[in-house]
Amino acid sequence: MEMNLPNKLTIFRVILIPFFVAILMTDCLGAASKWVALAIFIVASLTDLLDGKIARKYNLVTTFGKFADPLADKILVISAMICLVELQRLAAWIVVIIVAREFIISGFRIIAAEKSVVIAASYWGKFKTTFQMVMVIMLIADIDHPAWKIASAVITYIALILTVVSLLDYIIKNKNVMTDSRPGES
Repeated sequence: MEMNLPNKLTIFRVILIPFFVAILMTDCLGAASKWVALAIFIVASLTDLLDGKIARKYNLVTTFGKFADPLADKILVISAMICLVELQRLAAWIVVIIVAREFIISGFRIIAAEKSVVIAASYWGKFKTTFQMVMVIMLIADIDHPAWKIASAVITYIALILTVVSLLDYIIKNKNVMTDSRPGES
């Protein structure tokens, strides 16, 4: 496994996750805990943006990166959402829908890989991830102002809608993956 810069950024993102969770959930830094946790989440989210851009720009795409990058994203966002449920800032049913979508897409990708079909990330999926990350940032910040609360709720529902839309997009575009024939077979 080649440890190029994009792969190092992905590993760094995974390493940040337990620190993010511990600081957010323990108040170990007092009132600063949520802000430090927020900073860690933002840094981790930015590594997601950077690793992909660097990998594509400098032709550093690896098998490890194709596997680890989306996994790191999912672990980061889902860990944050579970913490936000515990902190009573996010409804559990929303997290269940988001996590269920991830399991369904992962299943599609496994079946597709067995048939040598690559299911690329869609723009809907990228919008979904962006809105989920913005939602998490807003809910961690948890600013006590009516406009912030409304904006947080709107972003949360947009993220939820994009989660469902991106799932439907994947299913519709890749419904042939669920057939028993392989590409090119009659």
